[in-house]
Amino acid sequence: MSVMTYEEVLDQLEAGTVRAAEPGEDGSWRVNTHVKEAILDAFRNGAMVNHGDFVDKETVLPRRFTVADGVRLVPGGTSVRRGSYVAPGVVVMPPAYINVGAYVDEGTMVDSHALVGSCAQVGRNVHLSAAVQLGGVLEPIGATPVIIEDDAFIGAGAVIVEGIRVGRRAVIAPGVTLSKATPVYDAVNERVLERGEPVPDDAVVIPGTRPMRGDWAAGNGLAMNCPIIVKYRDAGSDAALMLEESLR
Repeated sequence: MSVMTYEEVLDQLEAGTVRAAEPGEDGSWRVNTHVKEAILDAFRNGAMVNHGDFVDKETVLPRRFTVADGVRLVPGGTSVRRGSYVAPGVVVMPPAYINVGAYVDEGTMVDSHALVGSCAQVGRNVHLSAAVQLGGVLEPIGATPVIIEDDAFIGAGAVIVEGIRVGRRAVIAPGVTLSKATPVYDAVNERVLERGEPVPDDAVVIPGTRPMRGDWAAGNGLAMNCPIIVKYRDAGSDAALMLEESLR
């Protein structure tokens, strides 16, 4: 089998025919290291060029969309980088940034000041609220990117990094930070998620605190931030999220 050039890989990323990471039939995800290698090759081989008001590598300049693409890209400073997939039916509000290798599936809303980092994978009908930050990862090439499964709702200002995976229909409340260094407490099932364990399907996660260890910390009432699963989605929580559908 012939090896694809980085230009061919970037073209296929934009077409959605290859992905930096993809789900298997059992629901697990695998990283396509050859895709990440091709993206890194594009950076290594690209020369710096002037492009309008900015300077970047000629190999990863911003994409251009037409009505035929079916993407609603509202004017006002948004940039979608070469080598990213944005499906028909996606709405991108300004300003937002979608980086190389990212995958944004059908019907998703990317709201103002949101970042979809390099190689991040976002499913169908996801809502990324204002100022949401999805971390990117190119190196190490085997590292899993941030993954947001179908129908998830990510609240304003939430930060999701370090390859965290958010399950289907999960709700991440405004201001929640999810990283591998911060344990997630499931108050419904009275357990702490294992390091690297995905946020479960239908989980509703809010920002919380936990007391710090040590007499001095306790004496001063110090606490650390932590995400807490307070419930799992029901008819009431679904109704609270219906309004945003009318904006698409």
